Amino acid sequence: MDPDLSERCRTVDPAVLGPRVRSARLRAGLTQTEAAGGGMSTAYVSRIEAGQRRPDPALLLQLADRLGTTLEELLTGVGPQQEPEVRTRLTWAELALSTGDLSGAGEHLDEAAEILAGLAPDTLPDARREAAILRSRVREAVGDLDGAILLLEDLTAQSTDDLAWLELLTALSRCYRESGDLARAVEVGERGTDVLDELGLGGSDEAVALTVTVAAAHFERGDATHAARLCRRAIDLAERLDSPRARASAYWNASVIESERGRPAAALPLARRALTLLEQTAGGRNLARLRSQLGVMHLRLDPPEPEEALRELHVAEEALRTSDASSVDLASNHMWQARAWFLQGRHDEAAERATAVLESLGGSAPLVAADGHVLIGEVAIEQGHTGAARTAFQRAVMVLSATGADRHAAQLWFDLGGLLERVGESDLALDAFRRAAASTGLSASQQRLHA
Repeated sequence: MDPDLSERCRTVDPAVLGPRVRSARLRAGLTQTEAAGGGMSTAYVSRIEAGQRRPDPALLLQLADRLGTTLEELLTGVGPQQEPEVRTRLTWAELALSTGDLSGAGEHLDEAAEILAGLAPDTLPDARREAAILRSRVREAVGDLDGAILLLEDLTAQSTDDLAWLELLTALSRCYRESGDLARAVEVGERGTDVLDELGLGGSDEAVALTVTVAAAHFERGDATHAARLCRRAIDLAERLDSPRARASAYWNASVIESERGRPAAALPLARRALTLLEQTAGGRNLARLRSQLGVMHLRLDPPEPEEALRELHVAEEALRTSDASSVDLASNHMWQARAWFLQGRHDEAAERATAVLESLGGSAPLVAADGHVLIGEVAIEQGHTGAARTAFQRAVMVLSATGADRHAAQLWFDLGGLLERVGESDLALDAFRRAAASTGLSASQQRLHA
């Protein structure tokens, strides 16, 4: 007998073993007397099933043979075929997810869940955890950020202080950021950073991924300087690791921050470096997202390059559709395509695409939604509809104000002020500039007001 099974026989809880024996006997269609055979009494089988006896290994092995099951199934609650079936379906789910077949991934996970539901709750804990991780990835991919967050919160509640747990923290921080909950995004990321320091895991791909995720959250909150410092630290670490994936992640996020700081010319070489590195690996979703960001940077050059931007965005769109990219990734890509059309003078098409993206998002991804309202407002300005533009910008600011994204709100009000000023609405422009200042925390000094 396998030593591990022998040890399990001596330590198994009789109260857990009993129901398993009874279930196996009923499946076999035997009475307690028939199950007893000549090796034990009917009363002894009855006491085993009642959880009052723990038979010795040899006796339990005989009982398993008569019941048409295995000793392992009686001890663990898992049949010889059930674990391989669960593992196979989880593998299929991961393969489907990696190729963008989200419905297929969900179906395989449902099949695995059905098998697991028929087992005792304490069985196959690793498979159950893997299933929950894959389910969170599917939910994030379809844009159900709240659903993904709930699963990830449960998965990270019990710290295992290992790299797999840190990857889950990174995913949770990213989902918080994409949902607009920037404070929690930073809090979760810094929680992981503390663990990295305690365990000496700073020299890892996971450390770089976590660092740049936290940097992105800090940037969305308006602390661009700190975000840039974090990215520089991540680049230094990634260079020491000599890991293409880590280096690509660091260069990519540094390029995003340079772009957002108004330095697209400095951002482009960083993005191209990241793209080259990702192409050396199985980039998948990350490669597609980077191509989208490269398109964005072409739009932010002075003068903008909408044709080049659309070229990158279209390639990225196809890659996003065939990877495990989220619906938020795709919506963001479409929004930037609409921005490129706007710069080409295709105003109606731009507004239609932005409206379609907003409808697809529902209440999720507030940062992308805000960009959509802004673009609709800019189209309205170009078409001479100042009132409609103001309404669109106000909707954008309302969305962002609920997330605490003060930097975005300030930028939107500032942009609105410039647009209104351009069409001769000086009073409205002044109000918008004042709101921009208020969004950054600036207020008039009472001392100066009364001087």
